[in-house]
Amino acid sequence: MIPLLGPDPADFPPVTRALAEPNGLLAGGGDLSVARLEAAYRRGIFPWYSEGDPILWWSPDPRTVLTPDRFHVSRSLAKWRRQSRYQISVDTAFAAVVDGCAEPRAGPSASDPGTWIVAAMRRAFLDLHAAGIAHSVEVWSGDELVGGLFGSRIGRAAFGESMFSRRPNASKFALAAILADGVWGDIAFLDTQFSTEHLLSLGAEEYPRSIFVRWLAEVTAEPAGL
Repeated sequence: MIPLLGPDPADFPPVTRALAEPNGLLAGGGDLSVARLEAAYRRGIFPWYSEGDPILWWSPDPRTVLTPDRFHVSRSLAKWRRQSRYQISVDTAFAAVVDGCAEPRAGPSASDPGTWIVAAMRRAFLDLHAAGIAHSVEVWSGDELVGGLFGSRIGRAAFGESMFSRRPNASKFALAAILADGVWGDIAFLDTQFSTEHLLSLGAEEYPRSIFVRWLAEVTAEPAGL
């Protein structure tokens, strides 16, 4: 059993009470208000659920992050960046990036169909964007949106929610814009929540949750201009 959240947006149980199986499940219920989401992010908690299910809140252990100093730019990606294959913008098409991330993934390796960005989550992310917390990176080929990434930033902590590509390397361009070029400001890390082989190949590292939440508390208290 997990606790159900009450009306107080900051009333989350300690992350140490999260279940080991499924990894990180902490609580249910509540809402997706800006105040509750910001309180969650500051504690190392995030919502993740499917259409028709109650809101579920998670804090997995370990936690995976990408840091600017460890981000790996492959030779092929570096070549594409030198050739200016794509153009980058920030916060110019936030809703379109969210919708791109929600599109069904194609191909036999598509383990994440994107269906977790349900209508209520989409509205919540748009509200976070209007509040200046959620941001996007757009990747363009001419006037065509070919990829992007969106997430939130509090202090020097960035939280990656999802990314998409419609052309080769497009989502990697978005990651490089954040981690190598600093388009989201001077961030300490980009929280990717869970680990994948793809993220590990880009330099992501896993940290025990206890270390992550202490680090998170420090960097969310620091300013980072965008």
